[in-house]
Amino acid sequence: MPRMTAHRTALAAALVTPFLLSLWAAGPAQAHGAPTDPVSRVYACSPDGGSNAQSAACKAAVAANGAPFTLWDNLRVPDVNGRDRQVIPDGKLCSGGLPAYKGLDLARSDWPSTTLKPGATMTMKYASTIPHTGTFKLYLTKTGYDPKRPLTWSELPEQPFAAVKDPALTNGAYRITAKLPSDRTGHHVLYTIWQNSSTTDTYYSCSDVVFGAAKSGSSGGRAASPSSAGGGKSASGSPSATPEPRTTPSRTAEAAASSRQSTTAPDSTPVASTSTGGSGPSAPVIAGGAAAVLVLTGGAALALRLRRR
Repeated sequence: MPRMTAHRTALAAALVTPFLLSLWAAGPAQAHGAPTDPVSRVYACSPDGGSNAQSAACKAAVAANGAPFTLWDNLRVPDVNGRDRQVIPDGKLCSGGLPAYKGLDLARSDWPSTTLKPGATMTMKYASTIPHTGTFKLYLTKTGYDPKRPLTWSELPEQPFAAVKDPALTNGAYRITAKLPSDRTGHHVLYTIWQNSSTTDTYYSCSDVVFGAAKSGSSGGRAASPSSAGGGKSASGSPSATPEPRTTPSRTAEAAASSRQSTTAPDSTPVASTSTGGSGPSAPVIAGGAAAVLVLTGGAALALRLRRR
């Protein structure tokens, strides 16, 4: 009976197609993250930043932005491939050159900051939502840095004072231990670059730190707090940005990151567009393709069994 066979085949296709569409629409999963200790500007000024978000610097940054930093873990630029100094413009290091984060480039001395001890061992907490491979590189502004001037590449050493490859993601955060330079005093910027190796993205962040008399202990940092007031100056970004939907973070960054490791929907649209660079498919893409093949095979088998009846 041809009509019955056609009906059964159509039914099998209807059952299988939604699964295939959901697999292919998901696209490659992207990691998200930012330092929470020493607190980064983007996290401190986000809705999750607590009292730091009410500081004068953060209010000025949000005003310059025209929107709150809700996507504090999404400051990323694709296809940089290690060409940070060529792709990210001077004066726009903290925003990664992204207009959606331009308020982070304000040159002022009253950003929420973390007190550090020169030469101490610091453990950075870098909140993240999805485990990915990659290298973290930590830079500290040179002696004589002036926070009331826009941050430029010339203010950072050519080489990082610490680099860590593929640290473990534990309880929603990477923990990066590094010995701080011993010759810094006063206000500085701890600049972190996270270059993914399992995606094409590179993440940028500025954490304001103050070197001075620190409490005893092996760790060089303590809870962030606003420092003294200063003037401000903004800079606009050049790469274009496309914000992505994201669920509202929970009360703490690490709790949010930990819970979203298993629940965050994958995203496929990069935040910024720069010059193209070669990159192979990441593991999530391969896994998604394999799953789609399995579903397609099962669907074909179902259609064949129905046709034989």
